[in-house]
Parts: sequence; C-alpha cells; structure tokens
Amino acid sequence: MSMLTTIARSATRATRVPSASFSVAARSVHTLPPLDYSYDALEPHISGQIMELHHARHHQAYVNGLNAAEDAYAKAASPRDRIRLQPALKFNGGGHINHSLFWKNLAPNGRGGGELPAGPLKQKIEADFGSVEAFKKQMNTTTAGIQGSGWGWLAYNPVTTKLEVVTTANQDPLLTHVPIIGIDIWEHAFYLQYYNVKADYLSAIWNVINFKEAERRLVEATK
Repeated sequence: MSMLTTIARSATRATRVPSASFSVAARSVHTLPPLDYSYDALEPHISGQIMELHHARHHQAYVNGLNAAEDAYAKAASPRDRIRLQPALKFNGGGHINHSLFWKNLAPNGRGGGELPAGPLKQKIEADFGSVEAFKKQMNTTTAGIQGSGWGWLAYNPVTTKLEVVTTANQDPLLTHVPIIGIDIWEHAFYLQYYNVKADYLSAIWNVINFKEAERRLVEATK
C-alpha cells in the first residue's frame, strides 16, 4: 500500500462521525515525509529557499494542524463538535495528502526530472490529448486559471478510463480521479522566485516533473 493511500484513508477515517458510543480507535501520528533530494536539487527551476520554506514550514504546518484536529476530534463530546472540526480535518488533511504527493512528483535533472520516456504514460497522454505539448499547454492554462489558491492535476478518470486535466480549490484532495501529476499553484510554491507570474513557474516546473513516478501511478491506477 502506498504512503499516499495510507494518508488518504487515515484522513477519510478521521472525517467520519462515529456511532453513538463515540468510541474512537487509536490512531498514528502524522509526520512530515522526508524529501528524496536536497532542497537546492531542483535549481534553477525551483529555488532551494522556496523548497525549504514549502516543505519544512508550510507542509509541517499542515501536519501539525492535522494532528491537532484529529486529537480534538477524538476528544469531542458530541457529533456537533465533531462536525465543527471537519473543515480543519479537510484542509490540513488535504494539505498533507497533496504535498506528500507533490514532493514525489518532482525530481532533479539527471535523476529523472523532466524526462518523459517512451512508455505507457507517454502513449496515454498522446492518445487522450493528441500530443505531449498539447497536454502541457492545457495543464498550464487550466492551472493558471485557478482563482486564488489550489491545485492543477493530470488525473485518471476510472469511469471514462481517460487522462483528464482537473483542478481542486485550496487544499482539497482529489477524490473523483486518481492523481497522476499535481501542481501546487499556491503562492508559497513560487512567489519568492517567480513573483506573480504564474506562467513562468508553470513553464519551469516541467523541467523537474518526475514522469517516472507519474507513470508508476498510471500503471497502478489502470491495473
């Protein structure tokens, strides 16, 4: 079972209102996942300063918030109190899920970053979008069009069996599709380097997208 699946199931369990007995099973404490590369390994496309702040502070804040929300949920005395906590569980749980996926989405040049080899993912992108460039253009345009903060996704639709570009607002996790590639369009992901020019950030990030990881997710989703 993947780490993302484990996190997602944990967050989903946390939002369920239990039976009238209010008994809550013991849970594990969420922790910040380590990166597979150094903070400066994605330069010049994503600066080391951005990566350190994004991972060590922003993601850590979601982890802390999720643990606090789950503790409060476990101690809540009534269904009403637990319902009040669900927005915090959704926001922080989604932030933890999305960012845990995002770090795996990225890889340095020379270690898989930006390289889309021939294989199932490239074939599927070409079949569903016409070409790799057409896919990137649609992904960038759709993601740049998000009002406020959110995420752009290349996602597998298990109903249509097609790859689609979809978005989620804020830190909402993707629940209707299987995430293949996710791009964080919150300002903390790019502002220190690209200021308010989202298009430059979205163009640059393709140089460090881990297509090997994306292909692994697609193969797993289509089994």
